Amino acid sequence: MTDAWRVLSLHHVAIAHGDDPTCGEFFASLLGTPNHTERGPGFLEEMYPAGEAFVQTLEADGDGIVQRFLERRGPGLHHVAFRVDTIDAALRDLQARGVPLIDEAPRPGGMGTRIAFIDPAAAGGVLVELVEHPGAGGRTDG
Repeated sequence: MTDAWRVLSLHHVAIAHGDDPTCGEFFASLLGTPNHTERGPGFLEEMYPAGEAFVQTLEADGDGIVQRFLERRGPGLHHVAFRVDTIDAALRDLQARGVPLIDEAPRPGGMGTRIAFIDPAAAGGVLVELVEHPGAGGRTDG
């Protein structure tokens, strides 16, 4: 028997872009000011509220995964993220079902979340991220 877990909602849709300000300017004009900005290795992440979910822009500002994505595919959709109630149970269940994973264990994500990525081969070429909010999943270790 597998652990019970659920997808709670769409968390965000991520768009990769270079230093052209067009992407950020467009989403700011459509959705308003981002409510969260964070630097990652070689990129700047901005989260624009869109109802209960977000549009995340990933601006490559150095060598890293976003820059490599842009070199291979150009600007555009990077991944789709779903909020889950317990990421540990989700990963155990997906592994047990043979779903190819990029992350076999959760790792720290933006905004205090825990995240894991599913291999694009599992979803017809779409990179999927699972997101667990702080305090979810029965964790007590912060």
